[in-house]
Amino acid sequence: MNRSKALLVLHGKQALNEELRAAVNEWRQLGNELAVRVTWEAGDTERLVLEALDAGYRTLVAGGGDGTVREMAQALLASGSDASMAVLPLGTANDFAHAAEIPLAPFDALTLLSRDPVPVDVGEMNGQPFLNMATGGFGSKVTATTSEELKRVLGGSAYLLTGLSRFNELRAAWGRFVAPDFAWEGEFLALGIGNGRQSGGGQQLCPQASIDDGLLDICIVPAPADAVGTLGTLLSGGLLGIDTVSVKARVPWLEVDGPDEIGINLDGEPYAAKRMRFSVKRRALRLHLPDDSPLLRDEPLLRDQQQTA
Repeated sequence: MNRSKALLVLHGKQALNEELRAAVNEWRQLGNELAVRVTWEAGDTERLVLEALDAGYRTLVAGGGDGTVREMAQALLASGSDASMAVLPLGTANDFAHAAEIPLAPFDALTLLSRDPVPVDVGEMNGQPFLNMATGGFGSKVTATTSEELKRVLGGSAYLLTGLSRFNELRAAWGRFVAPDFAWEGEFLALGIGNGRQSGGGQQLCPQASIDDGLLDICIVPAPADAVGTLGTLLSGGLLGIDTVSVKARVPWLEVDGPDEIGINLDGEPYAAKRMRFSVKRRALRLHLPDDSPLLRDEPLLRDQQQTA
C-alpha cells in the first residue's frame, strides 16, 4: 500500500467514535501519516482546510455526512488549490457515499487514499456549490426539518417517517424551468437536480447521474390530483413508480423562476430564491473514489433506453 500524508477534518459529533479511532490507528500503523482535526462550530471546516493547505497537506478527508462533504468541497474550490479530497462517511444518510459506493466502514473508506484521485464535476446554484444534489419542494422540507434525535435513532429511515408525518402540510410549488432543448412549467411536489444520484436517506431522484459528464440530471415530480399518493411513492423509494410520474432531462445548465421563493436544499444546506441558475463546474475537484464507482459511469437516461427498446 502506498504511503500517504493526509489530514482528516472530523465533524465534532464523531469525536468519540471508537470504530473510527481504531481505523485511524490501523491506518497509521501501516506507515501512513493521517492528522486529525475536529470541528466545533460553523466555519471550522473552511478554517481547518485552509490551515491544512498552508501546512502543506495535499490530501484532505471529510469525516462526516453530506453537509461536511459539501463544506470541504466548497473550501477547496474557494482556495483554488488542486489538493485532493476523500470521503469518510459518518453521517445519517451518507447519500453521496452510498451512490458512489464509498465503503461505510471507516478503515475501508481510508483505503481509498491509496487510489489516485479522479477529476469530478461540482454543481452550482447561484454560485453556491453542491457535490451531490439540489432538492426542492416537499422533499427538501422533509430533509431540513427531520430532527437530529430522530436521525440518531432511526438513521436514514427518519426522513421517511418525517415525510409521512407531515403529509397534512403538503403544498405544491410553481416554477418555470428552462434549459437547452428543455422547458417545463407548472406546479411540482418535488425537484431533484443531481450531480449525484440520491438524497433524503436514499431517495434516488436521479438514479443515472454521473459526476464526470459535465451535465446535471433533472427530475421534476409534477403535482397531480392525487398529490398524497404520488408523494407516498416518492418517499417509499419506489424508483419505477417515480419514473412514471416525473419529468426528466439531462442538461448543462438550468434556470428556474417562480412567483414565490422556492426552497432549495444543497447537500443539506437550505436556501430559498425566486430565480435560480444551476450550472456545472467541469471536473473542478479531485476525489478519491472506488475504481468502479457507479457515479463515474456515463449511462443513458431511463427514458432514452425505453425509446430505443
